[in-house]
Amino acid sequence: MVLFGADRVGEFSHLLTGRVALLTAPSGRTRANLSTIDVLKEVCDLRLLLAPEHGVRGDKPAGALFNDETDPDSGLPVRSLYTKDSKRLSPETLDKFDTLVYDIADVGCRYYTFISTLRYCIADCAGAGKRLVVLDRPNPLGDRVEGGLLQEETASFVGCHPLPVCYGLTCGELAQLLNADMETNCD
Repeated sequence: MVLFGADRVGEFSHLLTGRVALLTAPSGRTRANLSTIDVLKEVCDLRLLLAPEHGVRGDKPAGALFNDETDPDSGLPVRSLYTKDSKRLSPETLDKFDTLVYDIADVGCRYYTFISTLRYCIADCAGAGKRLVVLDRPNPLGDRVEGGLLQEETASFVGCHPLPVCYGLTCGELAQLLNADMETNCD
């Protein structure tokens, strides 16, 4: 049986210290289809949701910029990481949590804005001395690696790291790779 990181948060609740923020999307679910938001509310002090492109609940159209809001299901504040002004964690947002949890299912292809959001969060959390915990899950494409590497001159928010089209890593392995190369330009 394959378990996702979200299925095992109880075993690792010692990593979820202090005030916790969760960066998630509709794919942030357990094997039993429970929302990671609900799971974390039971095991830690979840205070804030961070929304990538498409929003926490997936209700934002592709490419649509959006502002902060309150999540109607959990009642938690939601900070948008997909605004006109920035796609980064602001100093004000960083002040609101001690530990950031990332739980978004990856698709295994570099054409994915969630990868850039993860990259920015790694850099921003490292710069602010915040803990980042990635709830890992299998890559749906397995360990398949295919396609040419992204060329530096074509880097953008849709492709921010010199990865092949299919990179054969889980989101946790990808986070380790991105963390090792903090100099990547995602602008």
